[in-house]
Amino acid sequence: MSAVRRGGQWVALLVVSAILSVALNRAAVPAAMLLGPMLAGMAFALCGAELATPRLGFAVAQSVVGCLVAMTLTPSTLAALGRDWLAILTVIVLVVAAGGLVGYLLVRSGALPGNTAAWGASPGGAAAMTAMAEAYGADVRLVAFMQYLRVFVVVLTASGVSRLLLGHEMPQTGPVGFSPGFDAPLLPLAQTLALVACGVLAGRWRRIPAGALLAPMLCGAVLGGAGIMTITLPPWLLWCAYALLGWFIGLRFTARTVRHALAAIPRLLAATFTLIALCGATAWLLSAWTGIDALSAYLATTPGGLDSVTVIAVGSGCDVPFVLAVQTLRLFAVVLAGPMVARLVSRLGHGGPSCRDRRIM
Repeated sequence: MSAVRRGGQWVALLVVSAILSVALNRAAVPAAMLLGPMLAGMAFALCGAELATPRLGFAVAQSVVGCLVAMTLTPSTLAALGRDWLAILTVIVLVVAAGGLVGYLLVRSGALPGNTAAWGASPGGAAAMTAMAEAYGADVRLVAFMQYLRVFVVVLTASGVSRLLLGHEMPQTGPVGFSPGFDAPLLPLAQTLALVACGVLAGRWRRIPAGALLAPMLCGAVLGGAGIMTITLPPWLLWCAYALLGWFIGLRFTARTVRHALAAIPRLLAATFTLIALCGATAWLLSAWTGIDALSAYLATTPGGLDSVTVIAVGSGCDVPFVLAVQTLRLFAVVLAGPMVARLVSRLGHGGPSCRDRRIM
């Protein structure tokens, strides 16, 4: 393919991604800035476009997501963790175990291969789980499909849970603004970009799986918690990272992958509702143990994305610091324990030690 034609396809992909992102954002769809490029990349791939996101671009996206996770560790979340640490740790272990159980059931049903099922069922942030899955040999396309299917289900069921627990509808949240954030403070932005660069370098070191995500996540949490640096992620940087991550996933789709994903939807939905129910049981335990209100306990344990849960928590008037504390610590736990859980699910599901999946081309 000529450079001119390839450049024209990239420009067209950028335009279509922007249009889809704006449309999804206007419809108040969670993770619109990632889903738009992912859907656009999928459409271009199925139409025969010969494009692929460079590995360097994917590493940058992973590193930015790691910084985003590190930002969630704030003094208020630490205070909430210290208040009920034993109950929170117990519930987090149970939720991670529930994700592993659902992944195992998906493997036994034949819906997904072992490693892919484990990462797809992991109750962590969708973007973080997708980024981790690639590093550990899972089929990132199917992991993303399951993760974002679950985010949709969790968000759609939040209104019903609000009516059940509060007696009224969940307040509607408007679309996220599109201010680019070019006026971000320079020193924190420079520090953040340096942290992203360190993550990219760590990702190139093969001895650290998913180093591009883990290094900025852990270093950023420590440095930010100590007050040494302030992580700043202006919208333009997040948009670039989400676009790179979305294209990396979407451009890998093939007609066979789409057919497999669509055929697996009934079992994936059953797995999603099973995971939500198991997390609901842990919410009951958390509420009974700590005395926290039922809605806060539900939102703290629900397996939705951290960003969408935050929006719902703020709009519902529940104990937001507590919800974010549990969600944040669970995200850290899933990222760190995910490889072990994936290996265990693969071994139990297939009866062998392999952690790598056979890709659906």
